[in-house]
Amino acid sequence: MSTDKKNTEEEVDLGSLFIIIGKGFSKFFNFIGSIFKGLFHLLILLLLFVKKHFIKFAIAAVVGGGVGSFFEFTKPDRYGADLLLQPNFNSTRQLYNNINYYNDLVKQNDSVLLAETFNIDVSKAASLKKFEIEPVVNNNDIIESYNNLILSVDTLTSKSYSLDEFKRVFTPYDYQVHKVHVEALDKGVFGNLDDVIVSSITKNKYFNKVKELTNENLNRTDSILKISQTQIDSLRKVYVDVMLKEASKTNSGTSIDLGGEKRTTKELELFQTNRSINNDLKRIAQDISEKSEVVNVISNFQSVGYEIKGIKKNYIFLGATLFVVLALILVVLKELNVYLNNYNVK
Repeated sequence: MSTDKKNTEEEVDLGSLFIIIGKGFSKFFNFIGSIFKGLFHLLILLLLFVKKHFIKFAIAAVVGGGVGSFFEFTKPDRYGADLLLQPNFNSTRQLYNNINYYNDLVKQNDSVLLAETFNIDVSKAASLKKFEIEPVVNNNDIIESYNNLILSVDTLTSKSYSLDEFKRVFTPYDYQVHKVHVEALDKGVFGNLDDVIVSSITKNKYFNKVKELTNENLNRTDSILKISQTQIDSLRKVYVDVMLKEASKTNSGTSIDLGGEKRTTKELELFQTNRSINNDLKRIAQDISEKSEVVNVISNFQSVGYEIKGIKKNYIFLGATLFVVLALILVVLKELNVYLNNYNVK
């Protein structure tokens, strides 16, 4: 009898549990449904608002597009060109400072100083309208820089410094490749600009000194590694000759063990060391090729600039958008004023 009572109590408890779970799911789905209902209600209100004031917005777009078309068809054509650079020896900040300086001269309309800086005519200098620079974002640069940092510090420090923390302190200056963008009214002015921009960095005495010391160290390390590789190759040949001689003695009936297993292990260690040196030589060869100059020019300015177009540069689109936004603000303010007046009455 007591067993039946216990089973009944357990069934009641399970039933209550299922009821609670069912109510929880019901509340959860009702909450999700209320969110969608609210979003749908907001969408309907937005559509009703647009429908109510559609004519006003349409008139604003037409008027703004008309005003913008006047400026669009009277503005001079603007051309652009891009220069891709890979600065070395922490010269990126100096490059950014120089580009910002050139852009400041453009903003000040100092055509004379621009002409002197780039060795061009004053009329061509006056056609320059913008200088800007930005990094070519590449996540591999972050990973490679992080790996280099980890290899250069002790194990304890590397464990306490995660990749996410490194990403937070990684600045635009730390990317390897950077793009210099120039805009001008004269499409043929760009051919004389890249040499001046690059030489403004390469003529710096400090960067040249760092370049010389770095290349001396790389060449010295390259020579040492090549000598070590030659010595390892010679030593490997010696081990191979000894192993062949021992093998011939074994075939002739001699069973004396002269440490062949240990010698084989050493030969394998030499092989691994040789592979490591080869990898180091490849890395140094790449460093020498990349760091032979203070700034590596990946892509020069085009001799003839490309015409700058696009909807973001189109005054018809910009004018229509601006007038529609202004109309929207005015309509919202008017509706708000009506609501506040009615609220005060209530």
